[in-house]
Amino acid sequence: MGKTILVVDDEQSIVTLIKYNLEQSGYKVITAFDGEEALLKAMEESPDLIILDWMLPKLDGMEVCKNLRQQKLLTPILMLTAKDEEFDKVLGLELGADDYMTKPFSPRELLARVKAILRRLQIPVKEETEESGKNSLQVIDLQIYPEQYEAYFKNELLELTPKEFELLQYLVENKGRVLTRDQLLSAVWKYDFAGDTRIVDVHISHLREKIEENTRKPQYIKTIRGLGYKLEEPKTL
Repeated sequence: MGKTILVVDDEQSIVTLIKYNLEQSGYKVITAFDGEEALLKAMEESPDLIILDWMLPKLDGMEVCKNLRQQKLLTPILMLTAKDEEFDKVLGLELGADDYMTKPFSPRELLARVKAILRRLQIPVKEETEESGKNSLQVIDLQIYPEQYEAYFKNELLELTPKEFELLQYLVENKGRVLTRDQLLSAVWKYDFAGDTRIVDVHISHLREKIEENTRKPQYIKTIRGLGYKLEEPKTL
C-alpha cells in the first residue's frame, strides 16, 4: 500500500469521490468528517498528507491547521475551499497549509496536486556517516542537509514544512540568481497546470520569519522588484 492520506470533509459525497480516486491510484485513505475527528486522526494515524476542507463542523479547517502546526505536526496540508476570496487562500497558507484547491475540482487535478506534494517526500533515509555529513549546502549561518531533509540556522534546527524546506533548498542551490515566482512555482511545486504565485510569496514570508533578523530588511532572501526573489550571502549581519 502506498502513502497514507487523511481526507477531511463534512460532505459524504466529496469524501467518497476523493477516497475512490486516491485508492485507485494506490494510496491508503483514512477519513474524518469534522474538525475534532480530524485532529484526533491526524495525531493518531500520522498520515503522509492531509486533504482538509475549509468549512467543517466543530472546528473549521483553519483551526485544525493552526492546531496541528502548534503541536509541531508538519504533515503537508492541502486545503479545500469553496471560497474565492484572496484573503481566505492566503490566510490558509499563513496558518501552515502547503497548498489549496478551490471547489469544484476534477479528480485528475486533485491527483496531480497530491503527487506534486508527495513526490519529494520520498527521500531515502541514509545512515549518518562522515561522507553523508559533507553532503550539505551552506550560506553563512544557514546550512541544509538534503539527504536528511534538515536545515539549520545558527546551528539550530529549523522547523520547516516540506514545501518550506524544498523552497529554501532551491533558493540556496541557486544562490545569487534572480528567480521569478513562476520559476519557483514550477521548480518547487511542480504543477502540470497554471498555479497561483501568491503561494510563493506566502512561503517566502514564512522562511524570512525563520532566518532573518529583520523581516522588513532581509539579508538572505531579497525581493527583486518586478522580477522575483534572490538568495544571497548577507553583506553585514
